[in-house]
Amino acid sequence: MNFPLFTKRSCLLLLMISLSAISCNKHHKSEATCRSEEKQWQNKLKEELPLLGHRNWILVVDKAFPLQTAQGIEVINTNENLKEVLRFVLSNITESSHVKPNIYTDKELDFLHESQVKGVDRYKQDLKEIIKGHPVQNILHDSVFVNIDRASKLFKILVLKTNETIPYSSVFLQLDCKYWQPDQEADLRKLIKNNKQ
Repeated sequence: MNFPLFTKRSCLLLLMISLSAISCNKHHKSEATCRSEEKQWQNKLKEELPLLGHRNWILVVDKAFPLQTAQGIEVINTNENLKEVLRFVLSNITESSHVKPNIYTDKELDFLHESQVKGVDRYKQDLKEIIKGHPVQNILHDSVFVNIDRASKLFKILVLKTNETIPYSSVFLQLDCKYWQPDQEADLRKLIKNNKQ
């Protein structure tokens, strides 16, 4: 049976809407609930950030970042673009009164070029813009795991997994105290040391 073209398009549109509704309805959820669940990672970050502090980590990682077994590591799949997740995380940290980020990126990323990985040059440009104004260190990827392993024994690490498929694109945020600076800490240590003598 031949249907007019507009009818075929209408059927396709109805099918797409129905499939979307089915994925929600099979769990008896409204469309609004489904939409809100897609952003659960944002709510989780907002809940956790006031509890996180100096020496905690937030990792915004690519899709192949491994699931780890350490007790202190919590992994959340955002199912979103890495750059958008990173922007959201940095925005919330910046708005907080108690923490600031020390940012680590993979040194290997500096050596990747468009001929090797399509989209990497644009990613690096965008990343530079997103993290501008924050202290950044480039370290070898394996060094990140050493730091994470050490930190996870005592401190919580929140991992936000994204859909990014550019290798070495992960960004690692070590939280630091916003209202107490390293030079103030150094002065305090000197004062304590001198007082003991």
